[in-house]
Amino acid sequence: MAEPILIAKKDASPDSGFYLLPQMANRHGVITGATGTGKTVTLQRIAEGFSKIGVPVFMADIKGDLTGVTQPGGGNAKIDARNEQLGITPEFEQFPATVWDVFGKQGHPLRATVSEMGPLLIARLLQLNDTQAGVLQIAFKYADDHGLLLLDLKDLQTLMQFVGTNAKELTLQYGNVSAASVGAIQRGLLQLDEQGGHLFFGEPAVSLDDFMQSADGKGVLNLLAADELINSPKLYSTFLLWLLSELFESLPEAGDLEKPKLVFFFDEAHLLFNDAPPALVEKIEQVVRLIRSKGVGVYFVTQNPADIPEKVLAQLGNRVQHALRAYTPQEQKGVRAAASSFRVNPDIKTETVITELGVGEVLISTLDEKGIPTMVDRAFVVPPAGHIGPITPEQRQQLLNTSLVAGVYENAIDRDSAYEMLTAKAAERAAAEAATQAQLEAQKEAEKQARAERTAARQPDTLVESIAKSAARSASTSIGRQIGNTIIRGVLGSIFGGGSKKKTGWF
Repeated sequence: MAEPILIAKKDASPDSGFYLLPQMANRHGVITGATGTGKTVTLQRIAEGFSKIGVPVFMADIKGDLTGVTQPGGGNAKIDARNEQLGITPEFEQFPATVWDVFGKQGHPLRATVSEMGPLLIARLLQLNDTQAGVLQIAFKYADDHGLLLLDLKDLQTLMQFVGTNAKELTLQYGNVSAASVGAIQRGLLQLDEQGGHLFFGEPAVSLDDFMQSADGKGVLNLLAADELINSPKLYSTFLLWLLSELFESLPEAGDLEKPKLVFFFDEAHLLFNDAPPALVEKIEQVVRLIRSKGVGVYFVTQNPADIPEKVLAQLGNRVQHALRAYTPQEQKGVRAAASSFRVNPDIKTETVITELGVGEVLISTLDEKGIPTMVDRAFVVPPAGHIGPITPEQRQQLLNTSLVAGVYENAIDRDSAYEMLTAKAAERAAAEAATQAQLEAQKEAEKQARAERTAARQPDTLVESIAKSAARSASTSIGRQIGNTIIRGVLGSIFGGGSKKKTGWF
């Protein structure tokens, strides 16, 4: 049986600790509190606890501070004072870690294929409405039906160009495909490309097995460099949701384990639910509810429990609450919601205490051996054993060079997929159209030549020929006139007594 993870203590007495039981760790949890109240330190403390018992962890490093776990702690006066306050003799140590980066700058490249992401998440990523999402579904269906691999962003862009060009044919087969929807999708893909989507989509896609490694008996901490990624909140949250969904789809059923196979921390969790359509929220709820049976624990990190839908929040059994502000009516409402999420302790006015907590001080409730939440209580987070704060660029480079996945993902692969297949198909069509056009042009030229030859056969005479023909016609006319006159005189003469004249009495 793995040892419980010490999270916090009330004071220096030996029995004042609050523990997270490993066998209950896959019942999920939540870490909440206002900015600057110590959520990141609490996150590091819990992650180190999982690593110590051999459980790998995946977590986003929003500010770059979590890389300090790779170096031993010590030399911090505030940490020393807190350890003394809680009666702890510190054992500073370092933890194995792999650093990842969607953009490939501060860690190993982290990629997924378009097909793996799927139309539902990509529609959310592009902020499509229902009609536009339906057209995207049609595009994916066409790709499946015709064996078109959708790997990188240009595959999807080329597919949408094809869908737009062949909208009439696809409408008859799959349903309405409007030019406006295709245009909206293309604009969204262009924007995604500008945000770095071309770096995220592609191969080699990350293998989930690489997130579930250990070194020297400690679970490896997978740190996603997210200081730049968080500037594209939809890409950040959609990527983490995809990763969570992949774990759910890929891992076999495991039942109740002594400790999780993997623990997944979802920092800035409110970004996941902002403007999320009902279908997506339902998907998240399903994943969170069922992934525990795969041996994965999910821990949301956000400012207020109210950021998380009630159906999801109800499944988060282990809870750590830092201080919240309550200056406005909206903030006061958030405090009441946070207080109501804990099991009541008659000795504590939870709603009041939440606003009084100091830095590193929390309200905590975890699941006991029977899976029942303990009554909420007030305590101080035990300081981490690793260094608090970022490492140097030289230390980060050393971490990359000695990583368990060094050299695996650095070089992108661009194999034949939808882009190449549709481009070749377009080229064949263009060649066929060009051949047809050339044949038509040749036919037109032949007809033109034939007309020219017929016209040449009826060309007008030269000047000499015209004069000769005119003269001949004139001569012919003159001769004919003379002959005609002779004949007429002969005939008339016969009629009127032509020939030798005889004298009559009339004269």
